[in-house]
Amino acid sequence: MKITDYKHIKNKDLVVFDLDGTLTPSKSIMDTEMSELVRELISKKKVAVIGGGKLELFKHQFLNELKAPTNLLANLYLFPTTATTFLRYNKGWKRVYSHTLTKAEIASIRSAFKHVFAEIGYVKPKITYGKVIENRGTQVTWSALGQDLVKVLGPKGIDIKNKWRDEHMPLKLTIARGLQKRLPNLEVLAAGHTSIDITKKGIDKSYGLKQIEKYLKIKIGKMLFIGDAIFPGGNDYAITKTAVDYVQVKSPEDTKKVIRHVLTDC
Repeated sequence: MKITDYKHIKNKDLVVFDLDGTLTPSKSIMDTEMSELVRELISKKKVAVIGGGKLELFKHQFLNELKAPTNLLANLYLFPTTATTFLRYNKGWKRVYSHTLTKAEIASIRSAFKHVFAEIGYVKPKITYGKVIENRGTQVTWSALGQDLVKVLGPKGIDIKNKWRDEHMPLKLTIARGLQKRLPNLEVLAAGHTSIDITKKGIDKSYGLKQIEKYLKIKIGKMLFIGDAIFPGGNDYAITKTAVDYVQVKSPEDTKKVIRHVLTDC
């Protein structure tokens, strides 16, 4: 259920965050204020982060900036690459599961992109930054402007991604629908501002919530999800298939406000 009144954020055992656009700007590091709020939160509640980025990005954007003492990390659970992988802390980050794509699946994904682009007459931007199609092991991600746009251009790169999203979202959704038709045995997710993620069938952020329930024995009704893209076509929308209570934010600044309200209940 969507929560619009913070007075109803009560008695939750675990808080789940999206990463990009929620805890951090897209592919950017978490700021000091957010780090302090998250550290305080994991000192009082269990916290999970589910995002489309690979583990290296989770470390770069989030973990390295969190700087939490190891005794608090036992309350933190990571689900990179759209919950295709689950890690928890026990004298280091240990993998609970990882659903790796096969070589045949990866080949079929690359072929599907080639055919869909030809069908719709897609012309890629003249300038891209880094890999456009990246094999992340458990997920293949297409980024229209390249994986390293923000790494190379910084805040200007975020502005370019926002502009591309505003102008080309219908195109991205058309590509995603075409891919899903060609890849019926895989999951195609219209992910971040400029991205499409492909995982094994049935794996999305709702799957991540179900794994939290399975492994941590916390009912989905006792979780709170916070994300910036909880709308049709958004990369957080899958969570609405579950009974989780959620707050949609527009930016990390909104997320800070929600965390402060959650902390008043601790």
